[in-house]
Amino acid sequence: MAYRITDECVACGTCKDACPNDAIEEGDIYKINQDACVECGACMEACPTGAIVEE
Repeated sequence: MAYRITDECVACGTCKDACPNDAIEEGDIYKINQDACVECGACMEACPTGAIVEE
């Protein structure tokens, strides 16, 4: 299952720090590089605002 970062993202960087594959790209709203993502769910578990969802 793929993950997506929604508009609830506050760009705190918690997901980026939690990602073991460096698949999170910084920006006003962070984005997941689907080519690098191994779908481990670490980012979703770490996100304090619940901005990461499964698609």
